Amino acid sequence: MALSMRLSRGGSKKRPYYRIVVADARAPRDGKFIEKIGTYNPLLAKDSAERVKLDDERARYWLSVGAQPTDRVARFLDAAGVKERAARNNPNKAVPGEKAKERAEERAEKAKAAAEAAAAPAEETTEA
Repeated sequence: MALSMRLSRGGSKKRPYYRIVVADARAPRDGKFIEKIGTYNPLLAKDSAERVKLDDERARYWLSVGAQPTDRVARFLDAAGVKERAARNNPNKAVPGEKAKERAEERAEKAKAAAEAAAAPAEETTEA
């Protein structure tokens, strides 16, 4: 059975509250889970101790038996010192897409043509 450490949403509309659970990877997000190992309340201040509560011992156990944390839960585990999270780097994220590159080239060509057109009449008036 593939185990996953993930968030299970609770709370009312626009007032989210999450449980950090260990569940079968095939189970629905808010469905059946094996064990609740913590909570996460995103409405609290980031420096609040109550924002993320995690049972470190149980988290270590589930990691040792093969549970895979989601990205968000991996961040919580890293902050708690349970599991080191590898830093991610996507250098292509800031590179514009093909359409944006085409638009930039078109703008550059128009600006160059406008500059040449503005420079041409100036040269004619100085020659006459």
